[in-house]
Amino acid sequence: MKISIVLLVLVVILLVVMYNSLVRLNIRTSEAWSDILVQLKRRADLIPNLVNTVKGYAKHEKTIFEEVTKARAASLSASTPDQAAKAEGDFQKTMKSLFAVAENYPTLKASDNFKELQDELTDTEDKIQASRRFYNSMVRDFNTKRKTFPTNLLASTLGFKEDKQFFMVDNEDEIKDPVEVKF
Repeated sequence: MKISIVLLVLVVILLVVMYNSLVRLNIRTSEAWSDILVQLKRRADLIPNLVNTVKGYAKHEKTIFEEVTKARAASLSASTPDQAAKAEGDFQKTMKSLFAVAENYPTLKASDNFKELQDELTDTEDKIQASRRFYNSMVRDFNTKRKTFPTNLLASTLGFKEDKQFFMVDNEDEIKDPVEVKF
């Protein structure tokens, strides 16, 4: 009788520990995703200022401004890692085009306002990259915990049925270099 009670208590403790560790990792993954969204929003808020600064010098480059605006909108509306990854890939391509246009205007590159925006954008890109790494490490930890023994036996029963998605930039073969913001 005593052995069965001790065994039952150990099983309950094991279940509580497994459940709590999955909940903890799930919350940390959600927090990490929120950090990515905060940084993407910060970057999106910088883009109109950057576009307006470049517009003042490059009035005839209308299509690039439209592409940047579309990429910015897609980035802001992304709600899943897959959507954000696609938007991120498109955004990086359009930013490369915007900075290529800016290279044609030496007075723009020398502008204090433009330099300040570049510095802010560089800082934000670094924060996005750090947030992505943290999020992906949380996803790795959650998925590993969910799939390893003995948690894998009960994870679905405890309400953790699906793996989390990694944040991988869409079209990574095309986008090997980070957005270039220095001249």
